[in-house]
Amino acid sequence: MTTVSVPLITVCIPAYGRAGVLPELLDSVMSQDFDDFDLLICEDASPARAAIGAIVGDYQARYPGRMHFHANEENLGYDGNIRNLVARAKGHYCFFMGNDDLMNAGALKTVASALGRYQELGVILRSYASFDGTPENINQTYRYFEREMLFPPGPRTIATFYRRCVVIPGLVVNRAAALRHATERFDGTLLYQLYLVANILVDMNGVSLPEILTLYRNGGIPDFGNSEKEKGKFVPQSQTPESSLHFMRGMLQIASWVEADRKVPIYKMILRDIGNYSYPIISIQAGQSLPVFLGYAYRLALLGFWKCGMFYLYFLSIVVLGTKRVDALIRFIKRRLGHTPRIGSFYRGAAK
Repeated sequence: MTTVSVPLITVCIPAYGRAGVLPELLDSVMSQDFDDFDLLICEDASPARAAIGAIVGDYQARYPGRMHFHANEENLGYDGNIRNLVARAKGHYCFFMGNDDLMNAGALKTVASALGRYQELGVILRSYASFDGTPENINQTYRYFEREMLFPPGPRTIATFYRRCVVIPGLVVNRAAALRHATERFDGTLLYQLYLVANILVDMNGVSLPEILTLYRNGGIPDFGNSEKEKGKFVPQSQTPESSLHFMRGMLQIASWVEADRKVPIYKMILRDIGNYSYPIISIQAGQSLPVFLGYAYRLALLGFWKCGMFYLYFLSIVVLGTKRVDALIRFIKRRLGHTPRIGSFYRGAAK
């Protein structure tokens, strides 16, 4: 592969720990059948900095000019590091990857094709799959639309993309637009990408791709809560009921702020969409004792989800059947349909 100066795409990786799986990620990126990209890693002052730096140094020697590394002077936290990646990237578009996930073969070429076929494209909503242990052991797929769909700018598109951009690997945003909306306001939410997506889609098109672009690694231990902005909100290597509630409050606070600031009526649509697909946010605390789990579900309901019938259905299903059975049922439905079930009314864009 040849060196590029101003690439179409910068693959952006926020690194904190997990040095052991970094080579697998880098191999998946560097083996792409596409040339107009570079790769940027911003290491966020983790205990594994030296190990990460050594791995990256080896790849930089093998792919001169292709890979860039920046070591943050202090721990910025997840949101600050995402903003840092956007600021330091060179490409016209940022293609984000989690630091323990994998890029599927052909992903960059698929994204570049979409970028070449649509005007004023601000966000690409990817399809992805999750895996247990090794990439061959796919757990389930997350394909929101069975066909490529174009979404014009506006509140309906924002509401459709919003929740579906929480998982970051494969999310693609227009870098210039992301720079225009840079802010520290929501640092400590772990949801800076949602703030960017909502703002960018006020003015620019979005597109949803049916191809599986990335593979999300299940079972990773969360390492949030180390930065000053995250302390007291998240606990490193744990997912407490309080941290889950803070996460959900952040989703709704960002939607509320963007609605008021950009004058787009999105909050009610986003709340309804999250409620219709609220199983993951309920089930994440299902392993707690019953009193703790009941208290958690009650506090979730008070955020506004009491208005959504699906919220109660998910809660009762977990209590009666347990998460293993419900998870199996969801996987079965997805396999039969070929995409995520459509629940309630949300904007589906326009066919290609």
